[in-house]
Amino acid sequence: MAKPDELVFAPLGGVGEIGMNLSIYGLGNRQQRAWMAVDLGVSFGDEEHLPGIDLIMPDISFLEKERKNLMGLVLTHAHEDHFGAIIDLWPKLKCPIYATQFSAALFEAKCAAERNAPKIPVTVVPSGGRVDVGPFNVEFIPVAHSIPEAHALAIHTEAGTVLHTGDWKIDPTPTLGSPTDEKRLRELGEEGVLALIGDSTNAVRDGRSPSEAEVARTIIDLVKSAKGRVAVTTFASNVARIKAVAAAAKAADREVVVVGRAMERVVQVARECGYLDGVQNFRSPEVYGHLPQDKVLALCTGSQGEPRAALARIANDDHPEITLNRGDSVIFSSRTIPGNEKAVGSIINNLVLQGVEIITDRDHLVHVSGHPRRDELRDMIGWVKPQLLIPVHGEALHLNEHAKLARAAGVPRVLVVRNGDLIKLGPGDPGIIGEVPSGRLYKDGTILEDSKSRAVVERRRMAFSGCAFVAIAMTEQGELADDPEVDLVGIPEKNRAGEPFDDLVFDAVVSTIEGLPKARRRDADALGESVRRAVRAVINEHWGKKPPCLVHVLTV
Repeated sequence: MAKPDELVFAPLGGVGEIGMNLSIYGLGNRQQRAWMAVDLGVSFGDEEHLPGIDLIMPDISFLEKERKNLMGLVLTHAHEDHFGAIIDLWPKLKCPIYATQFSAALFEAKCAAERNAPKIPVTVVPSGGRVDVGPFNVEFIPVAHSIPEAHALAIHTEAGTVLHTGDWKIDPTPTLGSPTDEKRLRELGEEGVLALIGDSTNAVRDGRSPSEAEVARTIIDLVKSAKGRVAVTTFASNVARIKAVAAAAKAADREVVVVGRAMERVVQVARECGYLDGVQNFRSPEVYGHLPQDKVLALCTGSQGEPRAALARIANDDHPEITLNRGDSVIFSSRTIPGNEKAVGSIINNLVLQGVEIITDRDHLVHVSGHPRRDELRDMIGWVKPQLLIPVHGEALHLNEHAKLARAAGVPRVLVVRNGDLIKLGPGDPGIIGEVPSGRLYKDGTILEDSKSRAVVERRRMAFSGCAFVAIAMTEQGELADDPEVDLVGIPEKNRAGEPFDDLVFDAVVSTIEGLPKARRRDADALGESVRRAVRAVINEHWGKKPPCLVHVLTV
């Protein structure tokens, strides 16, 4: 009798971290499996540790190797940490993509805005609908989140059903879109769920996430009571929040001016998909300066401190159309993502220096998370009754807290895993059965590099300790043809005693060359290495840091 097919799962991103989500499911035996990918997202570079790196993406080398067995990529929703890597990585996979209408439309708009984006077809699946992706029958179950058309995926296979929650919360009064489909989730629980692969972002927070309806009421009150100009910044993808801001502006008899390309793009897609039906038309930035101060509201990108976004330019007073003055207000209707605190703080400080009043979620309920707190996690477990729970979408602390909660809620098996772990879900006892290649790719300008690439490693070192450049011209007899050229970049001009570093390095180069035997002087590689070591040693002696040193030897 043939062994039944084995259902496996592996996270390639989004576990032990928040962002860069990529999960894969496999069905078959150890010799051959059909694979399906869920989401393909990015996280963002940190200038301090990764200078010049714009985006970080999951390593998809395993999927490239399995390309002929990759049945498709299914999207839970259209946040960047779930679909932001597709344009760069899809050409390596060329698999079918499945998404609901809003996600597909936002992706199409993103491709249209990107220079030289490949033509990437997306199959649109109705919300609540089902689609066959090879041997996987995937059901899109509506869940509340901070973007339209977020879905949990019920992945039906002959080995059992898995619920991949994606990002979700329980919001009984969403201002836009469907609430989380409790009825269908309960039905799944009655039918039997093999595994729940669940969002852990807010697993450390007690209670329940407040509703978008409460935020909408707060924003109306704040905008109505404001005296001067008002600017509101939020995540561009949060259409419910955009709708709430529009309602507040209308109640206060203000015009909404949309500032920032990402916001303009989402507004356009939301209107096309019917999510802003009945909402007044918005104005372009050119009219901002012509409207009375108490009749305008600027809806801006830049809630995370992005240096090129609208709010950063306004705070630096270098936006061509939008200015704020003493007595104006800025509402940060967002949460600062960990790692962005410095950038957001800098914007807030610049605005405060201009006399602008700042309103954040520390003062008023102007933002709610799109992720479930502990009581909501318990509800999901109670509805779905999984045999196995695997926490994902969180750092180590979040995963661990979600796992403890699941065990306390009576889930028979709970597994905490890492990116790259290959987990057997069924049939039989679940567990980690192997490992698949995983890692990170860095988008450096227009080039994708792996994490060990020379450019990434060297730039990090240069950011920390500068760089020394030395050019030496030697005769064929092994004598200096001219004085060495020394160029120090990012290195202090003088040491603590006031001696110029240029002179210290120059002397070290000359004395090193003169101290070498003639045979070594005639060997360009040996000479270059000796000089490199000497330069790093002298700079370290006087500064305490060893910069990279590049030595060019020319024989004349």
